[in-house]
Amino acid sequence: MNEQRESRNVTAPARDLAADPFRVDRDRVASSPYFSRLGGVTQVVSPGGSGLLLHNRLTHSLRVAQIARVIAERLCADESAAALAAQLGGCDPDVAEAAALAHDLGHAPFGHLGEEVLDRMARDRFGLPDGFEGNAQSFRIITSIDTTGPIAAGLDLTAATRAAVLKYPWSRRSDPQPHPSTMRPLPRGAAAPDSAGSAKFGAYVTELEDMRTARAPFAKLIEPWRQTVEASVMDTADDIANAINDVEDFYRIGVLQHTSVSAELSGWLSGAEQFAALPAEALEPPGVRPGSALEALRRRLHAKDSWAVDDEAFAAAVGRVRTELVDGLLTSPFDGSTGAEQAVARFFSTWAARLVDGVRLVARPPVRSGHVLFDAEPWHEAQVLKFVHERFVLRRADFAMHQRGQARLLTTLVEELTAWLTDRHEVDRLPARLRDLVELAAGEYATIAKEAPELLMSTTRERSEVPGAVRELARGRAVLDYVASVTDSQAVALLDAITGRTGTPWTETLVL
Repeated sequence: MNEQRESRNVTAPARDLAADPFRVDRDRVASSPYFSRLGGVTQVVSPGGSGLLLHNRLTHSLRVAQIARVIAERLCADESAAALAAQLGGCDPDVAEAAALAHDLGHAPFGHLGEEVLDRMARDRFGLPDGFEGNAQSFRIITSIDTTGPIAAGLDLTAATRAAVLKYPWSRRSDPQPHPSTMRPLPRGAAAPDSAGSAKFGAYVTELEDMRTARAPFAKLIEPWRQTVEASVMDTADDIANAINDVEDFYRIGVLQHTSVSAELSGWLSGAEQFAALPAEALEPPGVRPGSALEALRRRLHAKDSWAVDDEAFAAAVGRVRTELVDGLLTSPFDGSTGAEQAVARFFSTWAARLVDGVRLVARPPVRSGHVLFDAEPWHEAQVLKFVHERFVLRRADFAMHQRGQARLLTTLVEELTAWLTDRHEVDRLPARLRDLVELAAGEYATIAKEAPELLMSTTRERSEVPGAVRELARGRAVLDYVASVTDSQAVALLDAITGRTGTPWTETLVL
């Protein structure tokens, strides 16, 4: 075990308070300004618009870390699970916790919406073949653009922790080979939205060598596209937190209404057989008939995760969520009282304990799962809990309107920064951090263009164009790195300043 631990270390602690290298990893992530920044980044709804009652990316990451450590400690305490984990490369609670703290570092302002906007602009506006992806951005931060570690680039984390951050341990197009997007069945996240490779991935071409180095100690232990055990622990903990946090948040602010949630869950339970017999077109648009959206979910699960879905377990999960949520938490509106706060705490603790208790480690998981996975009952319950959030929050017209405004804001901010970056009369007055990011990306892309130009090719860029496009690619990546390092409120203030909407000449909107 000591030899295996050493192979996963790669780096040794330097100028750190802790002596254990994995605890050093955890401390370095927690001390990073990129981690502190998450307090001002949207989880689902911008914290600036909804007070302090909602989870932001920081409180979410802390909760994921809490859950991940519990799961890892339980696996280590179980003799058979610990032996299996050792055969698969190890499971250290400090590594799992560090990865959980780091997993959202790359989230753009305004949550997943910001990620979608930046990815679209990365590919369409800047011709970056691997676009923008939050998980890959997190890996880029810990390996390249965070400068608060003991070396000039990245946090100098151990191989084990860097590998554990790789929820999707592949690049968008090239690594590993055969690429997961060509596999059948597809690993979770590897589906291609178009011809641009995987929808989800863990590393840009600029961090390919970092990914390969981090994965090297596990090469003979797990498949090249499979998460490490510690990455799987982090991923499972993230699922648990997402399933519970969002329901809790939107109960607090009154968005989840007893009547509508009850109608959907009870409507499906009372007419499950009739719903199952309906043609697909009868379920559109979802939600017209109470229960139809849940039936659409059941069918999606069969289509995507037939290895896990079971109709009896699905029905039992709907029944349990109705009992705990409709007949429990939602019976009284949240009013800020001691009783209401205790009800929220009970809801979280009950569901967190139940889902964590349903986690196990397996030697040969299905392709669409990691080595750490849920038993059948909690897996279905997590799906139903996440459905409640999606159906009764994300599909609201007022929320969609809010997001359209945020998307326009981010798009304009990227364009304005790009115009400034290409203005030869003003380039010497650029923010220092933006200049540094351009220099970093220029060096990275120049090396790739020289050693592996095929990695810079896209559907719109021919091989002959690559050498002359290095500067353009570097500018695009730098602007995305810069925008992805601001909080929600900083993005708004930056746009106000750069477009002349504010009369204040000095701004505190400093970025990392």
